Amino acid sequence: MLSLSRTSTHFHILISYLISLEEPPFSSRLILDIPKTAFSKRYGLYEYLVMSFGLTNAPAFFMYMMNSVFMNKRDKFVVIFIDDIFGYSKNEKEHEEHLEHKLYAKFSKCAFWLKEVAFLGHILSEKGVAVDPSKVEDSFLGLAGYYRRFIKDFSKIAKPMIALTQKNAKFVWSPKCEEAFQTLKKLLTSTPVLAQSDVTKPFDVYCDASSSGLVCVLMQEGRVIDYASCQLRKHEVNYLTHDLELLAVVHALKKWRHYLLGNTYHIYTDHKSLKYIFTQPELNMRQRRWLELIKDYDLDIHYHPGKANVVADALSRKAHCNFIEACPTVRVLCFEIGKIEMPVVQQAELYYLIIEPTIKDQIIVTQKKYMSMAHIREGIDEKKKACFKHDEEGVLWFKNCLENT
Repeated sequence: MLSLSRTSTHFHILISYLISLEEPPFSSRLILDIPKTAFSKRYGLYEYLVMSFGLTNAPAFFMYMMNSVFMNKRDKFVVIFIDDIFGYSKNEKEHEEHLEHKLYAKFSKCAFWLKEVAFLGHILSEKGVAVDPSKVEDSFLGLAGYYRRFIKDFSKIAKPMIALTQKNAKFVWSPKCEEAFQTLKKLLTSTPVLAQSDVTKPFDVYCDASSSGLVCVLMQEGRVIDYASCQLRKHEVNYLTHDLELLAVVHALKKWRHYLLGNTYHIYTDHKSLKYIFTQPELNMRQRRWLELIKDYDLDIHYHPGKANVVADALSRKAHCNFIEACPTVRVLCFEIGKIEMPVVQQAELYYLIIEPTIKDQIIVTQKKYMSMAHIREGIDEKKKACFKHDEEGVLWFKNCLENT
């Protein structure tokens, strides 16, 4: 099996193996805790003499035993999750040396030298982490919720279907539910592969909020690490726009605390006033509570307009650009891009923006067309039009406002 290991700048494939214990040996005596396991039967109380399945702390105790066995090998070439042992190596030679540590297990439960492997509900390969196809056979909405971090705007897309699962809700399969169902099916079968994170490099967090939900994207060097989205609660729907945008930031910090706490990173939002949240003199109690949480992180908040947002398709409520897939046949376009020293990669996405004159430019052009503007300019020169003035570019102003025809 293959795992991922971080080097100085890239992620490389490592040859690994996966072992699953057939019958985990719960044979450790409970000693003083034996009376706590007692349960009533027909002829009296029965007590467990060793740790049993079904007890609350059984998985934690078994993990403690497994970690004790692999104490000197953990995070060097072995990762353990209960009865699954995940081994990895940098190359084939090291892999053979690691196998010489003589771990005895049932051969039918082992897998060696695989290019990719299913581990804890995900597919691990050289490309990163992807959806396990076998999970598609499970219940649909539960499956989609389990893989929500792979789907952009999950909460917004699934909202009509989630409404059917609420208490006392009548099950009416509307056209919106059918559309959401088909959209999620399509996204599940074409989910993107998320990149592996590197804690030594800075993160970028993009946040957006609307009346239907919150959306956040965690990125690193232009690659998506994780998606996060959630629907608004009943009381959150009444929040002002400023509070909603701040709530999106708080949601991202709580979701990716293990990535962000202790690291320096940037947060990008399309709500400009959030830039000054740390210097605002007056805050309500809710904002103060959130600010206490935000101050635990080493972050900078930047204003990023929706039109300039590189992840606008993941955050915005509508698309700002028309996207086309760059195919190998468009060689002329790639050649022109190469001349301006813009890097071009395979399977890239290009976008174009229609640049139109601003309102000010349109007014200036219109002023030059109409003769009535010329009479006003003559009146200004003769000091008969006190309310009007024109600047060095010849633009006509009326009481500090552009004069429109």
